[in-house]
Amino acid sequence: MRRLVFLAAGLAACSIVALAACSSSSGGATAPNACAADDAGLGPDGEVLTPCSWDKAVTQPSDSTATSDRAACQFKRGDMPEATLGPTTWPADIPIDNVVVLMMENHSFDSYLGHLNQFANRTDIESAPASATNPDVDGGAVPWQHAAHLCSLDTDHSWTGTANEIDKGKMDGFVKQNDQTPPSSGALPDLTQYQGTRAMWWYDQTDLPLYYQLASTFAVADHYHCSLPGPTWPNRMFLISGTSFGQTDNVFPDLTNYPFPQNDASVLDELQKRHVSWKLYFASDPTAGIVYGPSLVNRYGELDWKQNTAAFLADAKAGNLPQVSFVDPNFNEGKATGSDEHPPGDIQEGQQFVGQIVQAVTTSPQWKHIALFITHDENGGFYDHVNPPAACEPDSHPPVDIDNKQLPGAFNIYGIRVLLLAISPYSKKAYVGHHVYDHTSILRFIEAKFKLPALTGRDANAEPPTDMFDFSTPAFATPPAITVPSIDANGLSYCETQFGK
Repeated sequence: MRRLVFLAAGLAACSIVALAACSSSSGGATAPNACAADDAGLGPDGEVLTPCSWDKAVTQPSDSTATSDRAACQFKRGDMPEATLGPTTWPADIPIDNVVVLMMENHSFDSYLGHLNQFANRTDIESAPASATNPDVDGGAVPWQHAAHLCSLDTDHSWTGTANEIDKGKMDGFVKQNDQTPPSSGALPDLTQYQGTRAMWWYDQTDLPLYYQLASTFAVADHYHCSLPGPTWPNRMFLISGTSFGQTDNVFPDLTNYPFPQNDASVLDELQKRHVSWKLYFASDPTAGIVYGPSLVNRYGELDWKQNTAAFLADAKAGNLPQVSFVDPNFNEGKATGSDEHPPGDIQEGQQFVGQIVQAVTTSPQWKHIALFITHDENGGFYDHVNPPAACEPDSHPPVDIDNKQLPGAFNIYGIRVLLLAISPYSKKAYVGHHVYDHTSILRFIEAKFKLPALTGRDANAEPPTDMFDFSTPAFATPPAITVPSIDANGLSYCETQFGK
């Protein structure tokens, strides 16, 4: 993930780092039943009104009808969740008051949880076979293998590179796409890092004790895909906007046609109009900045500012988390010490960060009504054996490159699998869900909970990951103890020697 340059310019005058906007429902003279006849309207005190159409009665379809229509991509921007989800998929009055979303960076399901079957003593988790291989540039078979180190040189996760790795569904291009010739000067001390073999590395509970603890305790999905076969920024756009606005690279979209409050560009706009409290907690850059750029600073008028992710820990401890929280790690890319897990970062740093967030949530006074989703933005170029299935196109934007030139293809397939963990009192115990999800499934969960319309055709047809929950009985009314992993000094030393601090 390329650092968001808008922070240096747009936020330079601010002494605080984390960005947030809160509900304006406390105070103001707007009548409780006031609403906007159109998509935008203001109350007598200048408060943005909720569109009247959002509260019109909707006939909920049957489970079978809703499932069939979603599969056929029948739903569109503006459709309310109750019109697209059957009563089993979205039961009435779910006991969740607070949704927390933590998105990490650049690892596939197979690279991280491909050995969960062995750890959890089960056989039903979709994992690469132990005999899995990819051909190298000479045609030799490179095995799927335990990672040699806790960090690696970055692997290709561009739009074109990912297409080569997928190789029309054969999933056999990972080694060849990532085989590099060391530079003539300034090469890493360990030249093996340039081999395409690193794309076939996997980790297990000896490397990722926290993820294996969480995945074998709470609920995990084994068919959760990133939203498109490409890099960080477009995938993070899908998380909050249901689209990348045509982008396939790490560039800002053109939001000229999305003024607030007339035209919603992301779920943040909708939350603000619904008067649902929300905050962004981040160590370096917020995901929302990828969509809005510098305009995020002033889009909602006066903002409630918080201080980076330390504020999340404090708010969780005090029971002051908003209804929706987006949490981002430290994107220290190119170095060994970022907490986002993006190569070449030492994955231990990310594990420790995730452990702190999970521990804060499970020990919070708000635990009884929280749903925490943990995922990765994309696979980062690491091997996964599952061919991404077809997906509903979000809108009419064709894919374009960094120079805004149209590319072949469309946004009609998902990206490669990544993990999804659901941490909640209502998570099914040691459950593995097999439904097909992507980042817009989390978006649809938020939309369904707070009665917000779909932003695009992708989230309109997305299934929220409710099969990972049992809302009738909290299996974890008393949360399990979460062990925050320690850092292995030797492993970190190798990473810092190779890639710097």
